[in-house]
Amino acid sequence: MLYILDTADLEAIKHCSEFYPLSGVTTNPSIISKENTDFWQLVKDIRAIIGEDKILMVQTVQKEASKMVEEAKLLKKELGGEFYVKIPIGEEGLKATMELKKLGVGVLMTAIFTPTQALIAAKAGASFVAPYVNRLDNIIADGCEVVAQIVEQFENYGMDCKVLAASFKNAEQVHKCAMYGCHAVTVSADILKNIISHPMTDAALEGFEKDWKNAYGDKTILDF
Repeated sequence: MLYILDTADLEAIKHCSEFYPLSGVTTNPSIISKENTDFWQLVKDIRAIIGEDKILMVQTVQKEASKMVEEAKLLKKELGGEFYVKIPIGEEGLKATMELKKLGVGVLMTAIFTPTQALIAAKAGASFVAPYVNRLDNIIADGCEVVAQIVEQFENYGMDCKVLAASFKNAEQVHKCAMYGCHAVTVSADILKNIISHPMTDAALEGFEKDWKNAYGDKTILDF
């Protein structure tokens, strides 16, 4: 399972890169626009924080395949490292993905809502597909089940493409996707924190601290 942070907030990226086993960062036009700053400086700062060996995903804003390819090549050239361009599913997106596959530029096909969309994206050469879990849940479509179906299809056909589930609102959705064999998730910093949190864990830690202090006071192991 790859844990990928879904934000362009530099402070959140710095913090999560230090404390969590992240495989990279994903962005999209909405996330980028929230930062209200120079685009190139922002994405280059993200690359500098996570390093060349971590995944960085940036979405094209073009609508025509040829322009998507042109933009993807520029992004890869400027950002380097383990880079994937995000391209929305559609005819132009599929055409661009097939061309980028030949050029050696990795593609995450995004805005996926059905297993059929995911399968044809993989066939076109996408390295990742991103089904939107919570948005499916919001229309009573069971996003985690859709993820499970995509994973099963890829296994059945031996597709060289990973499922990167997106659009999460809680840790339970992440857990279910993991149980279904999802290859990667992209989540917010808040959900990452929720994944490792549990009231019983807090209670156990309080018990450890209380028992130690009863026996040794404020001393730590370093004090002996």
